[in-house]
Amino acid sequence: MEFEKVSLPRYRGSKLNKVKKIDMFPKLEDPYKMTSSVGGTFSIIGFFIIAWLLFSEISYYLNSKFVFTFEPDVELQEKLKINIDLTVAMPCGLVGTDVLDSTNQNTFKFGQLEEEDTWFELSENQQIHFENKKHFNSYLREEYHNIKDLLWKSSFSTHFGDLPSRDHIPDRPYDACRIYGSLILNKVAGNFHITAGKSISLPRGHIHISAFISDQEYNFTHRINKFSFGDPSPGIVHPLEGDELILTSAMTVVNYFIEVVPTTVKTFLNTISTYQYSVNELTRPINHDKGSHGIPGIYFKYDMSALRVKVSQERDHLGMFLARLCSIAGGIYVCSGKMFTYEELIFKTQQVQNS
Repeated sequence: MEFEKVSLPRYRGSKLNKVKKIDMFPKLEDPYKMTSSVGGTFSIIGFFIIAWLLFSEISYYLNSKFVFTFEPDVELQEKLKINIDLTVAMPCGLVGTDVLDSTNQNTFKFGQLEEEDTWFELSENQQIHFENKKHFNSYLREEYHNIKDLLWKSSFSTHFGDLPSRDHIPDRPYDACRIYGSLILNKVAGNFHITAGKSISLPRGHIHISAFISDQEYNFTHRINKFSFGDPSPGIVHPLEGDELILTSAMTVVNYFIEVVPTTVKTFLNTISTYQYSVNELTRPINHDKGSHGIPGIYFKYDMSALRVKVSQERDHLGMFLARLCSIAGGIYVCSGKMFTYEELIFKTQQVQNS
């Protein structure tokens, strides 16, 4: 009968000890090392410095930065989304809205805005909301370059929502019209306008029927609660939001010249294609006797920029980050060891002199 031969592996020691023996730099043995309170103090201070520097380096790595670049806009087939919420100091039955772009298409091809009869004078809670939005948006425009990094890193695409409902209903007829909604436009130059009279579409444009509206009924005083292009995105300030224009003359033309800039926002989580814009305002009273002609109304004349802004969220490479961590820890450790050795040398020299 044959017995099965069982062999037990011999313990050859820890593999970590073998790795420790592979050292080209000579080290002092433990019996030859001298401990002291000064050396311990240096070690504690060195560890605190290492911990503080490592924490600062990790915070710097996690604190990403945004890089802004420009490139030609080649996305010619995109559609331009416009978001509107404004109030005009005329009843809805007396005003008409329309969009006419360089392709001669009007708003009936792009969608339909909602109209709601209301009062131009705000209630107390609405006034507080709008004034806060007005001052806050003004601050963002003035201090944008100082706080742009904070805005782009925030997760809020808008800091104020829609106007709240009235807490008091006036006991008088409606005197204003709220126009709101979104339209999907062609990505070309165009003109969104609000004038007296409803618009009628024609094969080559449109007309506004205003023959039955007297000049005394004209009042294009308006308040803009929302005016933006594209989808919401953090970091973008819409210049017209929170603006209010009170007109003293009924026959007035208000022109907003808008430059729309396509913008791509690329973060670690997603990529958003949206738009931002700059605007110039020109208000001109109509006086036919002095040669100032025109049709009273509010005109938003927009044009597309040929350049696209690309906003990218970036941080340093992981390899460079780890290399800096190792250099910080190793550098402080070596320097503290050198200082401790120098302190010991001075201490032994004094002992020899005293003896």
